[in-house]
Amino acid sequence: MERVIRRKRPTRQIPADEIITLDNVSKAYSTGKPALNGVTLHIKKGEFVFIVGDSGSGKSTLIKLLLRELVPSSGTITVMGHDLGKMRHRNIPKFRRNLGIVFQDFRLLKDRNVYENVAFAQRIIQKSTREIRKNVPSVLATVGLAGKYKSKVTQLSGGEQQRVALARAMVNKPTILLADEPTGNLDPGNSWEIMKLMEQINENGTTVIIVTHNREIVNAMHKRVITMKKGVVIYDEEEGEYHDEDE
Repeated sequence: MERVIRRKRPTRQIPADEIITLDNVSKAYSTGKPALNGVTLHIKKGEFVFIVGDSGSGKSTLIKLLLRELVPSSGTITVMGHDLGKMRHRNIPKFRRNLGIVFQDFRLLKDRNVYENVAFAQRIIQKSTREIRKNVPSVLATVGLAGKYKSKVTQLSGGEQQRVALARAMVNKPTILLADEPTGNLDPGNSWEIMKLMEQINENGTTVIIVTHNREIVNAMHKRVITMKKGVVIYDEEEGEYHDEDE
C-alpha cells in the first residue's frame, strides 16, 4: 500500500506592521453552510478599510471574529499579535480594551447622560476619577458635543447619538476601531460628519475598519475597499470603489 505523505503548510511570518491577519479562515454555523470560506486578509497598522457586500456575504461574521465573539471553524486569525482561536476566555476582556466598537443602533445606556455613557468605557478599564474627568470632556469636544455632556441620550438626534457612541469608542484610545454600519440610521449630512470624524481618528494612528452599504461615501473617500460575496473576498482594492452585487 502506497504511503501518503502530508506536507505541513509553511507558517507565514507576520510582518511587524501588520495588525490583522486572516489566513485561510472559514466559519460554518450549525447549518453547515460556510459564512466565511477560505478568507485570507492582511491589514496594516494605520490603514482605513471599508468592507462591503450584500446581505449574507460574511461581513458581520468577519466583525464578530475580529471581536472574538466567534472563533473560526478553520484557519488562523491574528490581531495585534494574538491568535484569537487559541485565546482563553478570561483574556478576551483585556484584548477588547484595545478595540473601539461602533454599531448602527448606537447601543447607548438610555438611563444615563452623555457624560456617563462615555465615562462608562473608562470605568470598565478602571481609570481613576481624575483621569475620567480629564478624558471625557476632551473626547466630547473632539466629536462636537462639549455642550451636551449633561443631556440624556434620548434627547439627542440620531447623529448626536452616534457621536456619543463614537466618543465612547475613542475615549480609551483604541489601537483598532471597528464600525458596523455606523451611518445606517443617519441622514446624508450626519453620515458625512461621522465619516470625517472616523478619518480624523485614522489620521491620529488608529486602524479603522468600517462595514457599510453606503456607496456614495465609499466611492468618494478613495480608501481601501474589500468586497465580499457569499463568504469570500472577490475584490480587494487600494483606493477602491463600491461594486454592484451582480458584478
